[in-house]
Amino acid sequence: MESLKRLLGFLNSLEDKKIDYKLNKIRNEAIMVEIAVPGQLWEVEFMDDGTIEIEKFINDGGFYDGEELKTLFEKFSD
Repeated sequence: MESLKRLLGFLNSLEDKKIDYKLNKIRNEAIMVEIAVPGQLWEVEFMDDGTIEIEKFINDGGFYDGEELKTLFEKFSD
């Protein structure tokens, strides 16, 4: 039950600070909170054992044109 209280407390804090979020479930044992703020994406997972895992994706500041889509397919397709 403590895990749920921590999750709800976190969500309430986000709402109090007017930070938008989205809930997701990727793993069987976790609920993910996805938070997009300028230049960053945070994935905060609340695990069923009470632990919290945070992964942050930080923008390098670069912008790319449509040609960059070729890189996507060249590097990451099977």
